[in-house]
Amino acid sequence: MLCPYCGHPDSRVVDTRATAESIRRRRECQACRKRFTTYEQISEALLIVKRDSRREPFDRNKLLQGVRIACAKRPIAMADIERVVGQIEEYLFSLGRAEVKSDVIGQMVLEKLKELDPLAYIRFAIVYMELADVEALQRELVRLMAEHR
Repeated sequence: MLCPYCGHPDSRVVDTRATAESIRRRRECQACRKRFTTYEQISEALLIVKRDSRREPFDRNKLLQGVRIACAKRPIAMADIERVVGQIEEYLFSLGRAEVKSDVIGQMVLEKLKELDPLAYIRFAIVYMELADVEALQRELVRLMAEHR
């Protein structure tokens, strides 16, 4: 890492902190002794294959937003939502594949929400499973209630 002040190639790490999406490091130049900050991010490319065969890069924030909407106005801590999204993200990257079908993500979200909050599960299922009418919703509710017994 070159010092942004003097261009010297050697620096030492003074402090390291992990953030949600990166690692922040405070560095000190060995030549001029000035400090600067660097950020490290994982640059693994993961493409999501949509139902219509389009491909788009995995977006953690998009996944987080979908789960948050399903959990809106429910007694669910943001830490629990972050944990669910983190578990899904970790699993997807652990697969070691360049592409993952969106159905894999949708099914994982459904499984995690079923454990976390049945109403959030139903909210997500209505959109994800494309429950088109009240009868389809009722069938899913009956199936969910049978599983909880």
